[in-house]
Amino acid sequence: MKIDAVFSGGGVKAYAFLGALKSLESNQFQIERVAGTSAGAILASFVAAGYTSSDMLQLLQQTDLKALLDPPKPTTFLPGTKWFFLYFQMGLYKGDKLEKWLYNHLANQGIYTFSDLPNGCLKVVASDLSLGKLIVIPDDLYRVYGINPAHFPVSKAVRMSAGFPYFFMPKKLPGKAKQKSIMVDGGLLSNFPLWLFTNSNNREQRPVLGVKLSDTPANTTPHDIKNALDMLHALFATMKQAHDARYISTTDKKNIIFIPVKNIETTNFQINANEIDMLLTLGMERTDQFLKHWPK
Repeated sequence: MKIDAVFSGGGVKAYAFLGALKSLESNQFQIERVAGTSAGAILASFVAAGYTSSDMLQLLQQTDLKALLDPPKPTTFLPGTKWFFLYFQMGLYKGDKLEKWLYNHLANQGIYTFSDLPNGCLKVVASDLSLGKLIVIPDDLYRVYGINPAHFPVSKAVRMSAGFPYFFMPKKLPGKAKQKSIMVDGGLLSNFPLWLFTNSNNREQRPVLGVKLSDTPANTTPHDIKNALDMLHALFATMKQAHDARYISTTDKKNIIFIPVKNIETTNFQINANEIDMLLTLGMERTDQFLKHWPK
């Protein structure tokens, strides 16, 4: 059965998506169009490029996630300078290795720019802090920046969407104005962009399935705020969740797989094999259970 799919952000917790994909494949579901934010954008781009869940798991098993972290060279022998780069470059890691990793593995499938993909099959979300806008790539590239989406690298779009604030340095995107736009994680404005396909003309012809790395809104745990750092974490979490939670609460939740991942940090690039296996199993079990009654 052909479907469209949307994946939320979630950093390394996105290993659970591979379990969900394996379940979908086993149940003969074929994804025609795919969208995502942050880690969900990474997975979405690989799905659009033709990778299976087994392909992606093998690829990740061959990848040292810590090697994708690329702090500026001065910080390796002068650790205190990381605060200088954090202040002036707005991130601890450059993100160049992540983008190169994405580029190489997409290139292995013959995917370089959006012109190498079927029209409309992939959409990723980024946040433009300079313009204060949520940006859907490739849809908004020409309208907002005057950029031909056919020539825009998929790896760059995904890297923008996955630019977790203060962790990765923001990407800069030239546009119609002289000043370049500062582009960061799409999750700040829409961490679960299910709305991208909901209003399409194909809704009745092809079901839209959402996969979200959290519990249902009704079971969300309140933030325990005791100090300024707690408030900062809660601020980011609220920014990431509020828009999508309101949307989910006012639409039919029967098309969303909720995978509640607990006790694993989004940016834990030292995640171990046992934690990965747990995420894979959780994603597969939740999806197997969900598919017993979907679609209806």
